[in-house]
Amino acid sequence: MSGLELADFLRRRRENLRPEAAGRAHGPRARRTPGLRREEVAARAQVSVSYYERLEQARASRPSPQVLDALAKALQLTGAEREHLAGLAGQILPGAHREHERIPDEARALLDRLGTIPAYIVDSRQDIVAWNRAAAALITDFDLVAPAERNAVRLALRLAGTLCDAAPATEATFARQSASQLRTAVVKHPADRALAELINEFAAHDADFAAGWRDHDVRPIPAVRKRVNHPVLGELELDRTTLLFPGAGHTLVMYTAEPGSPSAAALERL
Repeated sequence: MSGLELADFLRRRRENLRPEAAGRAHGPRARRTPGLRREEVAARAQVSVSYYERLEQARASRPSPQVLDALAKALQLTGAEREHLAGLAGQILPGAHREHERIPDEARALLDRLGTIPAYIVDSRQDIVAWNRAAAALITDFDLVAPAERNAVRLALRLAGTLCDAAPATEATFARQSASQLRTAVVKHPADRALAELINEFAAHDADFAAGWRDHDVRPIPAVRKRVNHPVLGELELDRTTLLFPGAGHTLVMYTAEPGSPSAAALERL
């Protein structure tokens, strides 16, 4: 990954960390920076100020795992953000992520057991690699979609305003969820041109996605409320819930409705 990406991530996380949350009270003078100062992060991580400044200017060598751990603690990073930081610094084990990721047997078994619950499995790039009959009936016949187009983010872009939309007051949530997931994927597949084109395409069409991408927001968002305008069942309000299989890079995506609601009754008719 480019040192510019690592520098940008460190700077944004430093600016987002409030001094009060980091255990530092405001001094007598007003702070000119919105978050911590560079020297404060350097002190917390026990590295020199000049080295940390070079990191944020993309002029330093890649930090060691020990330095990365210290920076993660200093910036109070979440688990997902720690993994993202390690990836940006090149701390990804060679061969850990193959071009074609095998679907775990337990993921396929769970998909088969969901019955009337529409569900599909995506890989780290959000490519839809398996689905059940209920998902095909709710969204589209994935067998008829070209493999290059069989991507959850790309389909959301294509179907927005027709089949599927965000529920009221949740417009930005799916876009930021997608940005988080693809941020993780691009660290795993830095040379994937198709993935880069997908990110550029979505960012050009969705301001919320672009904002989430710029902010390096890699925190997982497990549930999103969606509104589906089905040609037969009418308007459905559904919860899109994701379940990550640890270590596999695959995620199960399920669509469910509030028990007893008209949308739940409609799903049973699929």
